[in-house]
Amino acid sequence: MARKIGFYAVLAYVVYGLFFYWYLFYFADTSLPFEYEGSKADPATFLNGRELMLTEEYSKVRNLLFFLSSPLEWLFYILILVLGLSKAFKRWALQSTKIKFVQTAIYLFWLSLFAFIATFPLKFISYSLSKSYHISVQTFASWIKDELIDFWINYGTMLIIVTVLYWLIHKSPKRWWLYSWLLSVPFTLFMMYLQPVMIDPLYNDFYPLKNKALETKILSLADKANIPAEHVFEVNMAKKTTALNAYVTGIGSNSRIVLWDTTLKRLNEKQILFIMAHEMGHYVKKHLYFGIAGYLLLSLAGLYIAAKAMNWAIARWGKDLKIPHVNDITSLPLFLMILSMLMFASSPLSNVVSRYQENQADQYAIKMTKDPADAISTFQELTRAGLSQVNPPLLVKIFRYDHPTMLDRISTIEDYEIQQKSKSNGEGP
Repeated sequence: MARKIGFYAVLAYVVYGLFFYWYLFYFADTSLPFEYEGSKADPATFLNGRELMLTEEYSKVRNLLFFLSSPLEWLFYILILVLGLSKAFKRWALQSTKIKFVQTAIYLFWLSLFAFIATFPLKFISYSLSKSYHISVQTFASWIKDELIDFWINYGTMLIIVTVLYWLIHKSPKRWWLYSWLLSVPFTLFMMYLQPVMIDPLYNDFYPLKNKALETKILSLADKANIPAEHVFEVNMAKKTTALNAYVTGIGSNSRIVLWDTTLKRLNEKQILFIMAHEMGHYVKKHLYFGIAGYLLLSLAGLYIAAKAMNWAIARWGKDLKIPHVNDITSLPLFLMILSMLMFASSPLSNVVSRYQENQADQYAIKMTKDPADAISTFQELTRAGLSQVNPPLLVKIFRYDHPTMLDRISTIEDYEIQQKSKSNGEGP
């Protein structure tokens, strides 16, 4: 039975991959609806022929890699179970020490190492793709350094979580999911508080915005929005990428508004002010706190479903998966696989909410800056810099896009611009 499970899992992954290859390269239509042709949202009006070709090529491969990545995790966890590797990791841990915490650490290290090796090829392909299309300018040494930092941060975080999780499963087999969630609330908030000052600086250099005249204008916008901001932070990304970005991170006194230096170099002052107004819109609309609340609610539902699914799967296939009990550490791959599946399945819902919030932030920014021309040119430049599809395929939009498409964003501002002109003409003599 174990061989059958492994065989059908591999077969399902191959069929799934072939479907998305066919969908993205042969079936999906990314052309604009007729009514948008020739508008400012039409990429043919602001990209040259070569840029249009590169955008389509890059987006297709990048989207295929996205759809292959999560199911690859699921396949990895299934094979780890049916091939007996999870059981072997536990045996190696038991043979190494009698200290329970160290046993967990050893088991988790082997599982994390095998997962890193299994997913490395797709990550390297993604890195090589971005290099070949000049989105990334990061050296291999710098890239692998970031990957290793990721590995150890994830390992350290997971060691804490897994140790507490299996202690709770052992102590309360029926309600461990609820107690785990209750503990996850302060842990999540604590990690978000640490992110800007402890974790992010491990990857990049952060410093107050060097252009003090621009910072003064940004802080003036913040003052109008009643945002208690004292600094805008700049991050050195030019050594890694040509893409543009700005974001808000952290909570409480550690919250930061961050601009990539690539954004500062490529966009003019009015475009940067529009982006900053957008980020302030998130603050004013309290999107960060709604996001935290939504994440915690989804995690509660996810842990409950995961608990029920684990009990069912182990009762039915425990012998084939070589898992004796739910509270045995060998069940960890099953738990991680179920959580990954639930996150993937819930992504359309979370993306809808995120796109709504991003649209709200766009509307806030255009009302604050009253500069639709620079807002549109900002989105056009973001499209060019990231080789982003203006009108991505439906499944890509549903599962991948947590921001509105550039077609939606530019056409919304165009409508605003037309409305403003109509009002202005109507007010004339």
